[in-house]
Amino acid sequence: MKKRIVITACLTVVVALTVYLSVPQNHYIVKALIHQKPKIYHNTIFANRLVKVGEPDPWQTDSLFDAYHLTDNQLKALDSYKTVALLVARDSLLLFESYWDGYGPHSYSNSFSMAKSIVGLLVGCALDDGFIESLDQPVSDFIPEFAQGDKANITIRHLLTMSSGLSWNEAYSSLFSTTTQAYYGKFLRKLVTNQKVIDEPGKEFNYLSGDTQLLSIVLSEATGKTVADYMSEKIWSRIGAEQDAMWSLDREGGIEKAYCCFNSNARDFARIGRLVLNYGEWDGEQIVSREYLEETLQPTTYLADKELGGIPTERYGHKWWFTTHRNHQVIFARGILGQYIFIIPDLDLVVVRLGHSRDDERIGGQPLDIFVYLDIAMDINDEFD
Repeated sequence: MKKRIVITACLTVVVALTVYLSVPQNHYIVKALIHQKPKIYHNTIFANRLVKVGEPDPWQTDSLFDAYHLTDNQLKALDSYKTVALLVARDSLLLFESYWDGYGPHSYSNSFSMAKSIVGLLVGCALDDGFIESLDQPVSDFIPEFAQGDKANITIRHLLTMSSGLSWNEAYSSLFSTTTQAYYGKFLRKLVTNQKVIDEPGKEFNYLSGDTQLLSIVLSEATGKTVADYMSEKIWSRIGAEQDAMWSLDREGGIEKAYCCFNSNARDFARIGRLVLNYGEWDGEQIVSREYLEETLQPTTYLADKELGGIPTERYGHKWWFTTHRNHQVIFARGILGQYIFIIPDLDLVVVRLGHSRDDERIGGQPLDIFVYLDIAMDINDEFD
């Protein structure tokens, strides 16, 4: 009798799970169970759209390139976070680069949320091109699903500053969160446009990947191009990138997972940093307007930082992060597994770190490992002075 009850219960679970997974929107669960947490090589499990290069312009190296030898303590720290790439450049010259775990100058890594900063640059390009009138333009001008109710109050600036007040669930370990569904699912547009407004827009900074995904839809609708194609046209083909990037899609022929999943290598990621270091200028050509970057490369202190208890937001702006280390201002892009592009303006430095993990502990909302990489980069820079 007991055995029959157990068998019946198991069959019931199997039937219920089969019915649940038969719903198209729930197909992502199987993929999530197979692949588990995101990995830096996940471009291999998704459909991708190429972000094509133009004329490659290889990095020049300093005369003392790679003369710096990492100390045992530095190597131990880098290894503890499973680092695969570390690169330091002073404006147009490489000072240092090193690779581990079989990675090299041409190895692809997922950017994860560094892609958000790239989307922020593309908004500047769309403003320059006249596809977007202003940062305070309503999102509903481009996304019909936002034309009614509270969503009609959301602007492009709200999406840029992650102050939309939308109901996105930024849970990375939950199988049923919208973030997991976005990463492994096939219906990304429907997922992000179906959100509800739960807080007043423009009041709080609350980290929501869905805001960037919506922004990418705005870009695509405004320009009439895929985000990957627009990135190729406006930035990637004009900054000497040596390798086509890959932007992962929600399905074959679908839309870019723009809140994450821009796949490239350390040297080409560093070009994004150099572009920002020079306020949108690349070898005499203005790629993104200086005016836009001067406005957006600032912390949004007028917003309350929800995660940090409502204090003014000092650590985030329009898709870029901020900190100060050793009395130097640092602007950076960051990804969930410790992907970073650091810009240290007063030292003319660009630093790229790629790897498999980052520190769980934080200071002021910033992962502790960022200060390890900044220390190493600044030590390297000191050797070249």
